[in-house]
Amino acid sequence: MTCNACVVSKLQYEIRVEGDRNFLIYPEVVRHMERNGELVRAEGDTLVVREAGMKDFLDFCHDHMEADSVYFRLDGEKWRGLTQAEEILDSQWIDEVIRKELVTCHAQPILDAEGGIYAYEMLARFYREDGSMIYPGEIFGAARKRDRLYALDRICRMAAVRAATFTDKKVFINFIPTSIYSPEFCLKSTTMLADRLGVNPDRLVFEVVETENVEDTDHLKRILAFYKEKGFRYALDDVGEGYSTLELLSDLQPHYMKLDMKYVQGVAQDPQKQRTATAFLAEAKRLGSVPLAEGIEAEEDFSWLMQKGYQLFQGYFFGKPAPIGNLGGQC
Repeated sequence: MTCNACVVSKLQYEIRVEGDRNFLIYPEVVRHMERNGELVRAEGDTLVVREAGMKDFLDFCHDHMEADSVYFRLDGEKWRGLTQAEEILDSQWIDEVIRKELVTCHAQPILDAEGGIYAYEMLARFYREDGSMIYPGEIFGAARKRDRLYALDRICRMAAVRAATFTDKKVFINFIPTSIYSPEFCLKSTTMLADRLGVNPDRLVFEVVETENVEDTDHLKRILAFYKEKGFRYALDDVGEGYSTLELLSDLQPHYMKLDMKYVQGVAQDPQKQRTATAFLAEAKRLGSVPLAEGIEAEEDFSWLMQKGYQLFQGYFFGKPAPIGNLGGQC
């Protein structure tokens, strides 16, 4: 199984032209691309060009063609306007980040009710070759534009598994379900790495991010079934009070449930948040899941949640994400 998302190779753009003016100049475009060695093939009103020639084509198109009647697509996807092609070209830098695996992990502690460290959540941090940091929002946005979400998610998972060797605690590892095409293919490298490094599968908790946005629940079930079969644990992140999420909980039977921080912060003083937190706790107990409150920043919220029966806690109140080497004796 190969695709642009799984293999970081040079992209090829399929271009389609419409309109009399564009058809008139189209043969010259094909010949130009052929002379420059950027043409892959031309058939009828469409041509496929290598990415190296796409920027040149865009400049020519804006000067001499009706750009609004020219469309492109990648890997057989839907046709899009040329503005999006420019955005994809501007995001080329992410290929280098993925290819060279310019990612490291910071760890944030997860505490139990006695104040001991139960686990760490591994959070990816990205950087350029000059050492400057790249914000997660920037890099994941670029990955979506260039169809590199799987490749990016993969290097993050692999880095987190390697980071698990620095501690004997459980490790929570984020993953994006929509980035995974087939668990049997896409997650094989993760499970093989854990085995090679001698990391007990029971210590790895794969955390579904953006739980509220899951649409293909059958696909998510396949992924989690694969993890469970291999001996790993899994958690649902940002669980709230929506009907779709509660229905999803019953279907997935997660080992851990993380209460969305928007219901955690200020819960000690907010009756509505208290109702949500209480209902969440009851649902976790019904399913046999471990309830975890994330985003705790105030002692009064921590005290309220602990008194109600929450078992695990995470947030700046206990510690911010820190480089693995800075954890010291906590590991």
